[in-house]
Amino acid sequence: MEPHKDFLKLLLVGNYLECSMFARSYLNDNTSDHDSVKALYEDVFRKALYEIGELWEFNKISVATEHLASAIVESIQNELYNELALSNKSKRNVIISCIENEYHQIGLKMINDLFEMNGWNTHFLGSNTPIKELIEYSKKMNPDLVAVSLSIYFNLPLLEKFLQLAQKDIPDIPILVGGQAFRHGGHDVLTKYKNVIYKPDLESTEEFIKKRN
Repeated sequence: MEPHKDFLKLLLVGNYLECSMFARSYLNDNTSDHDSVKALYEDVFRKALYEIGELWEFNKISVATEHLASAIVESIQNELYNELALSNKSKRNVIISCIENEYHQIGLKMINDLFEMNGWNTHFLGSNTPIKELIEYSKKMNPDLVAVSLSIYFNLPLLEKFLQLAQKDIPDIPILVGGQAFRHGGHDVLTKYKNVIYKPDLESTEEFIKKRN
Protein backbone atom coordinates (compact mmCIF):
# COMPACT_ATOMS: atom_id res chain seq x y z
CA MET A 1 0.00 0.00 0.00
CA GLU A 2 1.18 3.53 -0.73
CA PRO A 3 2.36 5.27 2.47
CA HIS A 4 -0.18 8.08 2.19
CA LYS A 5 -3.00 5.50 2.38
CA ASP A 6 -1.78 4.29 5.78
CA PHE A 7 -1.42 7.88 6.95
CA LEU A 8 -4.91 8.68 5.62
CA LYS A 9 -6.44 5.95 7.77
CA LEU A 10 -4.85 7.46 10.88
CA LEU A 11 -6.06 10.95 9.93
CA LEU A 12 -9.63 9.76 9.45
CA VAL A 13 -9.83 8.45 13.02
CA GLY A 14 -8.11 11.57 14.36
CA ASN A 15 -5.21 9.69 15.94
CA TYR A 16 -2.65 12.46 16.43
CA LEU A 17 -0.07 10.38 18.29
CA GLU A 18 -0.07 7.62 15.67
CA CYS A 19 0.11 10.19 12.86
CA SER A 20 3.12 11.83 14.49
CA MET A 21 4.83 8.49 14.99
CA PHE A 22 4.12 7.54 11.38
CA ALA A 23 5.72 10.77 10.12
CA ARG A 24 8.84 10.34 12.25
CA SER A 25 9.18 6.70 11.25
CA TYR A 26 8.91 7.72 7.59
CA LEU A 27 11.69 10.26 8.03
CA ASN A 28 13.91 7.79 9.90
CA ASP A 29 13.53 5.23 7.12
CA ASN A 30 15.07 7.63 4.60
CA THR A 31 18.80 8.32 4.44
CA SER A 32 18.68 11.96 3.35
CA ASP A 33 16.92 14.21 5.85
CA HIS A 34 16.38 16.92 3.26
CA ASP A 35 14.91 14.68 0.58
CA SER A 36 12.90 12.62 3.06
CA VAL A 37 11.17 15.75 4.36
CA LYS A 38 10.21 16.72 0.82
CA ALA A 39 8.96 13.17 0.22
CA LEU A 40 6.95 13.25 3.48
CA TYR A 41 5.33 16.51 2.47
CA GLU A 42 4.77 15.67 -1.20
CA ASP A 43 4.01 11.95 -1.16
CA VAL A 44 2.35 11.52 2.23
CA PHE A 45 0.85 14.76 3.57
CA ARG A 46 -0.21 16.28 0.25
CA LYS A 47 -1.69 13.10 -1.21
CA ALA A 48 -3.52 12.22 2.00
CA LEU A 49 -4.99 15.72 2.30
CA TYR A 50 -6.10 15.71 -1.34
CA GLU A 51 -8.03 12.51 -0.63
CA ILE A 52 -9.47 14.06 2.53
CA GLY A 53 -10.66 16.98 0.40
CA GLU A 54 -12.29 14.66 -2.11
CA LEU A 55 -14.03 12.68 0.65
CA TRP A 56 -15.41 15.93 2.08
CA GLU A 57 -16.47 17.16 -1.38
CA PHE A 58 -18.54 14.00 -1.92
CA ASN A 59 -20.04 14.17 1.60
CA LYS A 60 -18.26 11.03 2.77
CA ILE A 61 -16.73 12.77 5.77
CA SER A 62 -17.83 15.74 7.87
CA VAL A 63 -16.33 19.23 7.96
CA ALA A 64 -15.19 18.41 11.50
CA THR A 65 -13.19 15.41 10.27
CA GLU A 66 -11.63 17.48 7.49
CA HIS A 67 -10.67 20.23 9.96
CA LEU A 68 -9.21 17.71 12.41
CA ALA A 69 -7.09 16.10 9.69
CA SER A 70 -5.71 19.50 8.66
CA ALA A 71 -5.01 20.42 12.28
CA ILE A 72 -3.09 17.18 12.85
CA VAL A 73 -0.88 17.73 9.79
CA GLU A 74 -0.16 21.34 10.81
CA SER A 75 0.72 20.21 14.33
CA ILE A 76 3.20 17.64 12.98
CA GLN A 77 4.74 20.32 10.75
CA ASN A 78 5.21 22.51 13.83
CA GLU A 79 6.75 19.56 15.70
CA LEU A 80 9.34 19.09 12.96
CA TYR A 81 10.17 22.75 12.44
CA ASN A 82 13.13 23.06 14.83
CA GLU A 83 14.72 19.99 13.28
CA LEU A 84 14.39 21.36 9.74
CA ALA A 85 15.44 24.98 10.02
CA LEU A 86 19.10 25.76 9.49
CA SER A 87 20.82 27.75 12.24
CA ASN A 88 23.33 29.10 9.71
CA LYS A 89 21.12 31.53 7.80
CA SER A 90 21.88 33.42 4.61
CA LYS A 91 21.04 37.09 4.26
CA ARG A 92 18.09 36.33 2.01
CA ASN A 93 14.57 37.07 3.27
CA VAL A 94 11.20 35.91 2.02
CA ILE A 95 7.66 36.87 3.04
CA ILE A 96 5.28 33.91 2.78
CA SER A 97 1.52 34.42 2.88
CA CYS A 98 -1.86 33.24 1.74
CA ILE A 99 -3.90 35.67 -0.31
CA GLU A 100 -6.80 37.41 1.41
CA ASN A 101 -9.78 35.09 1.98
CA GLU A 102 -7.54 32.01 1.73
CA TYR A 103 -7.63 29.84 4.84
CA HIS A 104 -5.70 26.75 3.68
CA GLN A 105 -2.12 27.26 4.79
CA ILE A 106 -0.65 23.74 5.01
CA GLY A 107 0.83 23.84 1.51
CA LEU A 108 2.18 27.30 2.23
CA LYS A 109 3.80 26.00 5.43
CA MET A 110 5.52 23.33 3.34
CA ILE A 111 6.96 26.07 1.13
CA ASN A 112 8.03 28.00 4.23
CA ASP A 113 9.89 24.95 5.55
CA LEU A 114 11.55 24.47 2.17
CA PHE A 115 12.97 28.00 2.32
CA GLU A 116 14.09 27.38 5.91
CA MET A 117 15.86 24.16 4.91
CA ASN A 118 17.73 26.17 2.29
CA GLY A 119 18.88 28.77 4.83
CA TRP A 120 16.48 31.65 4.09
CA ASN A 121 14.97 33.88 6.77
CA THR A 122 11.20 33.49 6.49
CA HIS A 123 8.36 35.78 7.54
CA PHE A 124 5.37 33.43 7.62
CA LEU A 125 2.15 35.46 7.68
CA GLY A 126 -0.17 32.48 7.24
CA SER A 127 -3.77 32.51 6.12
CA ASN A 128 -6.13 35.31 5.11
CA THR A 129 -3.67 38.20 5.04
CA PRO A 130 -5.44 41.38 3.83
CA ILE A 131 -3.96 42.52 0.52
CA LYS A 132 -3.14 46.05 1.66
CA GLU A 133 -1.48 44.71 4.82
CA LEU A 134 0.63 42.31 2.77
CA ILE A 135 1.73 45.13 0.49
CA GLU A 136 2.55 47.43 3.41
CA TYR A 137 4.51 44.74 5.22
CA SER A 138 6.44 44.00 2.03
CA LYS A 139 7.29 47.68 1.62
CA LYS A 140 8.47 47.82 5.23
CA MET A 141 10.61 44.66 5.12
CA ASN A 142 11.83 44.94 1.51
CA PRO A 143 12.47 41.18 1.18
CA ASP A 144 14.26 39.40 -1.64
CA LEU A 145 11.00 37.63 -2.51
CA VAL A 146 7.30 37.45 -1.66
CA ALA A 147 5.69 33.99 -1.95
CA VAL A 148 1.89 33.74 -2.07
CA SER A 149 -0.48 30.79 -2.22
CA LEU A 150 -3.88 30.38 -3.85
CA SER A 151 -5.91 27.27 -2.99
CA ILE A 152 -9.41 28.29 -4.12
CA TYR A 153 -9.78 29.08 -7.82
CA PHE A 154 -12.64 31.52 -7.17
CA ASN A 155 -10.21 33.72 -5.23
CA LEU A 156 -8.21 34.37 -8.40
CA PRO A 157 -9.55 37.97 -8.65
CA LEU A 158 -8.07 38.67 -5.19
CA LEU A 159 -4.70 37.36 -6.33
CA GLU A 160 -4.87 39.59 -9.37
CA LYS A 161 -5.75 42.57 -7.19
CA PHE A 162 -2.64 41.84 -5.13
CA LEU A 163 -0.48 41.54 -8.25
CA GLN A 164 -1.80 44.86 -9.56
CA LEU A 165 -0.91 46.63 -6.31
CA ALA A 166 2.44 44.85 -6.12
CA GLN A 167 3.26 46.02 -9.64
CA LYS A 168 2.57 49.57 -8.51
CA ASP A 169 3.96 49.64 -4.96
CA ILE A 170 6.71 46.97 -4.83
CA PRO A 171 7.69 46.54 -8.51
CA ASP A 172 11.26 45.42 -7.79
CA ILE A 173 10.32 42.52 -5.49
CA PRO A 174 9.78 39.20 -7.32
CA ILE A 175 6.50 37.43 -6.55
CA LEU A 176 6.47 33.62 -6.32
CA VAL A 177 3.00 32.12 -6.84
CA GLY A 178 1.68 28.60 -6.35
CA GLY A 179 -1.19 26.61 -4.95
CA GLN A 180 -3.82 24.01 -5.67
CA ALA A 181 -6.09 26.52 -7.42
CA PHE A 182 -3.91 26.45 -10.53
CA ARG A 183 -4.91 22.84 -11.20
CA HIS A 184 -8.04 24.46 -12.65
CA GLY A 185 -6.27 27.10 -14.76
CA GLY A 186 -5.52 30.78 -14.19
CA HIS A 187 -1.94 30.76 -15.45
CA ASP A 188 -2.82 33.37 -18.08
CA VAL A 189 -3.45 35.90 -15.31
CA LEU A 190 0.12 35.52 -14.05
CA THR A 191 1.68 36.19 -17.45
CA LYS A 192 0.16 39.68 -17.49
CA TYR A 193 2.53 40.90 -14.77
CA LYS A 194 6.28 41.36 -14.66
CA ASN A 195 8.43 39.72 -12.01
CA VAL A 196 5.84 37.00 -11.26
CA ILE A 197 7.05 33.39 -11.13
CA TYR A 198 4.77 30.35 -10.96
CA LYS A 199 5.98 27.07 -9.46
CA PRO A 200 3.57 24.11 -9.25
CA ASP A 201 5.23 21.91 -6.61
CA LEU A 202 7.97 21.51 -4.01
CA GLU A 203 10.51 20.13 -6.46
CA SER A 204 10.32 23.06 -8.88
CA THR A 205 10.18 25.52 -5.98
CA GLU A 206 13.38 24.15 -4.49
CA GLU A 207 15.14 24.33 -7.86
CA PHE A 208 14.10 27.98 -8.00
CA ILE A 209 15.35 28.61 -4.44
CA LYS A 210 18.73 27.01 -5.12
CA LYS A 211 19.27 29.21 -8.16
CA ARG A 212 18.72 32.29 -5.99
CA ASN A 213 20.95 31.19 -3.10
